[in-house]
Amino acid sequence: MSGFFKSSIGRKVAMALSAFFLMFFLIMHVSINLLSVFSADTFNEASHFMGTNWLVQFIMQPVLILGVVFHFVLGFILEIRNKKAQGVKYAKNNGAANSTWMSRNMILSGFVILAFILLHFIDFWFPEINHKYIEVLPEDPTRYFGELQHKFMSPLRVGAYVVAFVLLGLHLGHGFTSAFQSMGITAGRKKTLQSIGKIYAIIIPAAFIFIALFHHFNH
Repeated sequence: MSGFFKSSIGRKVAMALSAFFLMFFLIMHVSINLLSVFSADTFNEASHFMGTNWLVQFIMQPVLILGVVFHFVLGFILEIRNKKAQGVKYAKNNGAANSTWMSRNMILSGFVILAFILLHFIDFWFPEINHKYIEVLPEDPTRYFGELQHKFMSPLRVGAYVVAFVLLGLHLGHGFTSAFQSMGITAGRKKTLQSIGKIYAIIIPAAFIFIALFHHFNH
């Protein structure tokens, strides 16, 4: 197994698998959050289930956190190794002629998205941990909708979310196809996968932005 991660192909495959895992999580996350737009009661029920179910809390949640850390750490390592391998030749080449701006700046968007994830944890996950395990406050199944709306009252916070999700969309636009390519399954399907990737990279971030703006203007 250690030899697998030491090889360039092994690291790229691991990066792709973690990307698939996180992309699937984004679909689940945005689906639950969209419920808040249509029904406060349904959103509260779904959030209460996710927040109290032992499988979600003690298995899926730790796996998700490890998946996020693994994906970004490995991504930074791959990017640094790639830049070092290209060396001076990289600086002399006209990268813009052969690749998109995002493909050349995945590490930059990665840092911004990682900063956003930290903000998201501060906004939602840390208070939840404090509520349940530190202060051990009484559980209120109807509290989730109000807490969500409260977080989106600040225009600065909403602005930060919008910028982060725009960058997430750009990151996903390149990463979606790249993940399939790393798995070696783009042969004859590259244009189709690129089209699906563009749709995914637009719909998911746009839905998150819509949720933030909706609650900001309707609190």
